[in-house]
Amino acid sequence: MPNPKRRHSKSRRNKRRSHDFLTVRSTSQCPDCHETKLPHRVCPHCGYYRGREVIEVGEK
Repeated sequence: MPNPKRRHSKSRRNKRRSHDFLTVRSTSQCPDCHETKLPHRVCPHCGYYRGREVIEVGEK
């Protein structure tokens, strides 16, 4: 198995790792209850999607 002859510098290592970060998930505001929710998904707080109730959400 071939091994590196010289060690990679810190800048070269960091350039390689520059794309290994997590992105923040985007959120939108529910037009009915004004809570934050994921876009294109049913609101987990009120159960509405695109102006109509899709699922019934019970009281917690």
